[in-house]
Amino acid sequence: MDLTALAQKNPDHWRRAASIRTLALDAVAAANSGHSGMPMGMADLATVLWGKHLSFDAAAPDWPNRDRFILSNGHGSMLLYSLLYLTGFEDMTLEEIKNFRQLGSKTAGHPEYGHAKGIETTTGPLGQGIANAVGFAMAEESLRARWSKKIIDHYTWVFAGDGCLMEGVSHEAISLAGRQKLSRLIVVFDNNGITIDGKVSLSDTTDQTKRFEAAGWDVFECDGHDPEDIDRAMTAAKASDRPAMINAHTHIAIGSSAQDTAKGHGALTDKQLIADAKAAYGWPYGPFEIPEDVKAEWEEIGRRGRAAREEWEDRFAALSANKQGEFRRAFSGEMPRKLSATIKALKKQVSETKPSVATRKASEMALEVVNPIVPETIGGSADLTGSNNTLTGGLGVFDDSNRKGRYVHYGIREHGMAAAMNGMALHGGIRPYGGTFLVFTDYARASIRLSALMGLNVQYVMTHDSIGLGEDGPTHQPVEHLAMLRATPNLLVFRPADAVETAEAWECALNAGDRPAVLALSRQNVPTVRVDHKAKNLTSAGAYVLSEASGKRQVILMATGSEVSIAMDAKARLEAEGIGTRVVSMPCMELFAQQDEAYRRRVLPGGAVRVAVEAAVRQPWDRWLLGERGREAKAAFVGMNSFGASAPAEDLYVHFGITADGVATAAKGLL
Repeated sequence: MDLTALAQKNPDHWRRAASIRTLALDAVAAANSGHSGMPMGMADLATVLWGKHLSFDAAAPDWPNRDRFILSNGHGSMLLYSLLYLTGFEDMTLEEIKNFRQLGSKTAGHPEYGHAKGIETTTGPLGQGIANAVGFAMAEESLRARWSKKIIDHYTWVFAGDGCLMEGVSHEAISLAGRQKLSRLIVVFDNNGITIDGKVSLSDTTDQTKRFEAAGWDVFECDGHDPEDIDRAMTAAKASDRPAMINAHTHIAIGSSAQDTAKGHGALTDKQLIADAKAAYGWPYGPFEIPEDVKAEWEEIGRRGRAAREEWEDRFAALSANKQGEFRRAFSGEMPRKLSATIKALKKQVSETKPSVATRKASEMALEVVNPIVPETIGGSADLTGSNNTLTGGLGVFDDSNRKGRYVHYGIREHGMAAAMNGMALHGGIRPYGGTFLVFTDYARASIRLSALMGLNVQYVMTHDSIGLGEDGPTHQPVEHLAMLRATPNLLVFRPADAVETAEAWECALNAGDRPAVLALSRQNVPTVRVDHKAKNLTSAGAYVLSEASGKRQVILMATGSEVSIAMDAKARLEAEGIGTRVVSMPCMELFAQQDEAYRRRVLPGGAVRVAVEAAVRQPWDRWLLGERGREAKAAFVGMNSFGASAPAEDLYVHFGITADGVATAAKGLL
């Protein structure tokens, strides 16, 4: 490739692109760690996109109607950091560039949401960014329909590589976007033919053009190093009435001795290689040195969107005060003031009528009162709507014929659903929730983890939460999943005992700020155990005394979900024998762990023997059984230590010993 000819044909473009390439080389070399080749290879694409097409204002990085730029191939993070620094984002300084991959820097090895403005999502686990982008684009469509194109009308741009397109979640995302006809979604494919192991052809021979076309996308091709050809393809992609993919043919680590090799994927730190590459770029400057005229050109690009942003602000100011307030509330994540009173009224009704319903049904009851007063919710299910009970009256189905619909049929795409919900939450103005079976959190796990890592308020409605689902058997019966989810930092896991706790759990989840939540819900009916109405949200403390011992307290039974009623029955048996028994309902271990020592001591005082009962594995319970004034010699667990079996639910509970008699026997054995 004749770099001299490229530079001579478009000298201004070439120097701007070279500034990205050299910053990436210098930062990776300084860190002795990172990925140089992708920023070098995609610099031309980024220069054209940010210079001519991306609508943004570096001085107002949170402008709601900005175009979103998603770096799905996040290992090339220096591409994004370079762009943010060059265009003048206030918190991306040259010092941050120099501190690439160092402790406490904003320039983490992979882009992390919240570290710096302009980082729209955390990427690095390949495929997540492109799948998040589907959610961004869905949010844009929904909000444009609700608020009009005067307020929301923007594109979502994605840079993605071979790795993103090989990951399974990409197929879920691509096919969902095609079905939804997300015309404001544009993916730029860095088609450089190289992975860590070598040529892509070692492991994959997929024709990506045909793949995207088969999923309902428009596909455009360009030379990824020819700015005029790139501009042509991007202009055409924006005019498409379907999601668009630009198949950009590039050279990884262009201009270096590692060009078009697997070595070019990683950290290029050899001093001679770097010097030779800079010479090939015609770049006579020192490490991290950007000529003033080049920096000024980039900063002008960073200001280019100011006029559009100010015009948007004028249009927004023309809205009524109520509409402005509602828009700001939705984007801030605050809940409507009436939510608390609405939940209290539902709790009172349940306590008075005492229904025996599955907690998945109780969740539907909560959503029936939540959705009308929280208009930014968008619900959905991975093809289990009738089982998850996630669709409530009046939502309407979101698709290409009804962008005002608030319910998404995600199909059998648990991972894609979770990733898209992350994208919706990141976009702002949307509160997503979606359902599947709890066992299939395995399929959605990577995106649930990123919800927690990014601090996104996403709700996962996970039903069929135990052996209580019955005949579908051990393939569908989760036993280890609660432990896995509870082990995830920053994730709230609710397993409510009845319809009262379920309503409280929804209120807690929606008000959880920067924490996602899993609601683990039963298939089988459970009795109402909270029969005395209390206005206070007891679930917000994580655990509380549901039923006090009638005499001297000798036993504390702890339980969650469908096993709380079993604990209550066990209490009746024990107290019939004169054994004073307290029952503690623990719908959310994470919230209980946050309570102060005094409260935890009141709920779990020392002295009494402790038995925990949950139709899952023991692992998360040991803190409450053995710690917090507990003792191993005075603690027992009634639950699962194996996979389940296929049989009616009531037979399974007896077979595995999760019964009131089993709990009572375990308690007496400790006395």
